[in-house]
This record gives sequence, C-alpha cells and structure tokens, in this order.
Amino acid sequence: MLKLESLVFDNGFARLPEAYYSRVCPTPVPDPYLVCYSPQAAVLIDLDPAEMARPELVETLAGNRLLPGMDALAALYAGHQFGHYVPQLGDGRAILLGEVKNAAGEGWEVQLKGAGRTPYSRGGDGRAVLRSSIREFLCSEAMHALGIPTTRALAIVGSDHPVYREDVETAALVTRLAPSFVRFGSFEVFYYRNQIEPIRQLADYVIARYYPELAARAEPYAELLREVARRTAELMAQWQAVGFSHGVMNTDNMSILGLTLDYGPFGFLDAFDPGFVCNHSDSGGRYAFDQQPDVAAWNVTKLAQALVPLLSVETASAAIGDYPQQFGRAYIERMAAKFGLPPGGETVPLLMDTLQLLAQNRVDYTIFLRRLCDFDSTPGALNAPLRDLFPDRPAFDAWAARYAAALRQQDSADATRREAMRALNPKYILRNHLAEAAIRRAADHRDYSEIHRLHALLSRPYDEQPECEAYAAEPPDWAKRIEVSCSS
Repeated sequence: MLKLESLVFDNGFARLPEAYYSRVCPTPVPDPYLVCYSPQAAVLIDLDPAEMARPELVETLAGNRLLPGMDALAALYAGHQFGHYVPQLGDGRAILLGEVKNAAGEGWEVQLKGAGRTPYSRGGDGRAVLRSSIREFLCSEAMHALGIPTTRALAIVGSDHPVYREDVETAALVTRLAPSFVRFGSFEVFYYRNQIEPIRQLADYVIARYYPELAARAEPYAELLREVARRTAELMAQWQAVGFSHGVMNTDNMSILGLTLDYGPFGFLDAFDPGFVCNHSDSGGRYAFDQQPDVAAWNVTKLAQALVPLLSVETASAAIGDYPQQFGRAYIERMAAKFGLPPGGETVPLLMDTLQLLAQNRVDYTIFLRRLCDFDSTPGALNAPLRDLFPDRPAFDAWAARYAAALRQQDSADATRREAMRALNPKYILRNHLAEAAIRRAADHRDYSEIHRLHALLSRPYDEQPECEAYAAEPPDWAKRIEVSCSS
C-alpha cells in the first residue's frame, strides 16, 4: 500500500490529439471535508486507505490541488438522449485527473465528478450536490459487490459551497475510478461531424489499451464492435436479473467496456413491475425496466453506425447481429441459476410464468428470490414464508407445486441448492428509501454514519447479517413518494 506522494500518475487519454478533449483544471471549493470513502476502491490503485484521512488527499479529491503527473482534462462526446441526437455533450461536470497503474499492471483512470465548469457544461455550474453524490458512491460500490461490472467510487468530498438545483444544496465531489470512461458517444460525435480519422484513432486507442487481443484479427474494428455488443448484452442480463433500472440509458452513458456508467436516477425493483420507471423525468417510459435490453440493442446499433466509416454496413450489422441471442442466453442462464434450475427444458416457461405471477401479485422481487432459497420441495410442504408474499394463495400453491416438481426432476437436494442460490440472490440491495435516509442524515445533521453503515452492509449483499435484518424489509409507505430525476 502506497502513500499519497508515491502514487504515479499518467494520462494515456491525454496523449490522443486534443480533438478528443479540452484541458481544464478543477474549480476549487472552499473548506472541503471528507464525507466517506471506500477502502476496497483505494486498494485498486494501491493507495493505503489510512491516507484518506490526510488533509492533502482531501484537497486533491476536492480539486483544490493537483499531484505531479496529473494532466487534467474534460472529454468530448455526443450522444442520443431519449432517442434524439445531441451533437455536443462531453464532461460537463467531470474532470479526468489521470491514470494510476497498480502493482498488478492494471490502469485506473481517476475522475472527479462535480469538479466545476468545463467547455462542455452547456451553461451549467459543473457541480454535483451531496444528495446525488451519496447515491452514486453507494450504488457504484454496491453494484461491484453484486458482481456487476461498474465504475468504482473512491470517495465523496463535501463543501458548504451552495449549489442551486430545485433548492439550495451543498456541493460534493465523487472520485470515480474506471479503466476507461470512453463511451459510445465518444465515437458518435465524430461520425456526425463526418470526421473519419478521429474515429479510427479512437478505435485504435481502445483496441490497443483494452482489447489488445483483437489487434491481430483480420477485421479488428468489427471484432471490437462484436465484443462491445457481447459485453453490453451480458451487462443487461445482469441488470435485469438483479432488478436494477438505470434510468438514463442514453448512448453517452454507455461504456465501451461494458461497465455500468453514470448513476443518476437509478432504482432497484421493490414490488415486481416490468414497466417500472425509476426516472421521474422519463414521462414516456423510454427507459422502463423491461425496455432496457431493447434500448441497449438500439444503442449498440448507434455505435455500429458510428463505426461504419471503418467497415461496411454489412460487416457492422453482422458484428452486432448476435446481440438478441447473447442477451437471451445470458439472462436465462442467470435466472435459471437463481432458481436452482438448469437453463434448458421447461425452465424458460416456468421462469416467465413466475415473473408474470410476481407482477400480478406485486411481490417484492428481492425478498421473493431470497426466500426462494429456502424452498422446501417435499410434496405438500406449505412454504409459508414465501406463500405469505402472495395475496393470491391458490395461484401460489399451483406455482409452488410446479416448481417443486421441477426441482425433484433434477434430483436436487434442498440443502445443497440453498447455499448455491444464496450466493446468487442478494438479501440486501440499495433501495431508494435506504439511500434517502442516509442523504437526510448527511444533509440535515452532517451525520455520515448511515452512509458508512450502508456501504459496509452492501459490500456483503449475499450474507445474512442478522443484525441488519431491518435493511432487508419491504420499503415503508413513505418510500412510494420518493421521486428521483435527472437532477439526482
């Protein structure tokens, strides 16, 4: 583990031509203070977690001082927002400080979100608020603990500097880590400007840095597109299986590495609702939970379109043509495993019928799957803890008999299956009301204990943690009034 002064910064992205970014320094904030940090994320860059308490590091993560080797910049990109092309977006409130390579040879880009105005702020203040920063910090780390590819969150630094949203709030910065923050929109901006060479240079950069095994292929750009489509399909399967809704699946929020990127108005399912819309700003429901796989497919076609100058339309179409099958296969495999069943045979209709039953009875998705781990397949077993979740008891009884028969057909031992399923069905997720309680304590009382408690809890989402049982309960009635929008 390294001291702050021992971190060696580079910035590979900055060695690209300046067409891809603008050099800009963070705007300092007054009197910054550390709100919270992730020791697990610190280890990614070999930083001793004890260093997080040092004022010098807090000043750095506030954007008030740069370390040797940092080369600060804001990246240019465009994107399709809610289906409409926006010609120039870019890092409007995020600034890339540089890259740290750890002892294992892994490069991690270090980015400050909420670091002030950039040339891409489009009239905005370039700031983030404490509320949204807490949500991003907690969900980034929670998703990683769930095994879902994501950007990481190192820390939140706060300041009493006022920021104006619907109300006056206080400023905060999240330090984000990722191998790369390149997005689909990073290619789109040059396609719509009819600038072919920058598309080629960026594709070559991405292949050399993140997909080196593709460089020697006969059609490396087609292989890049195929791999990004595959990773995106896998990511969507993971989102759908765990009940995660992103909320703003614009192409500028889609990672070229298949990471979950940009946590704004996200949400996890409570009562199972296929049409769940977590973003209050999404009045048309474009990014509803059940639309995510298809939206991702549409986004992949936009990436393919942006790469067409490097390959033929036919080749690009073929490269992404397997997306539906890749998503379907990955989703069914995950869901079947969560149910303790093989992915073939009668499992698919059983899974689909189960989801329909959950929707009809408004059953809590996470609680159902966790209690399913303890299902007793003995003929005539009541399975009361699970049965009690369903208002329509006869419908549950019919389903339970069908599920029990499927388990017995596999000659599956309940005890063995229980342990395997508990490793796949989390007990704890970042429900909106849990995040809201942490936000209220932090904003109203400068009490950050609930952030720390949730971070620790969600770092072990599959463990029982009986002392935290209340965090696994259904949300209270007041939680239904929580609205999360693009400003979140």
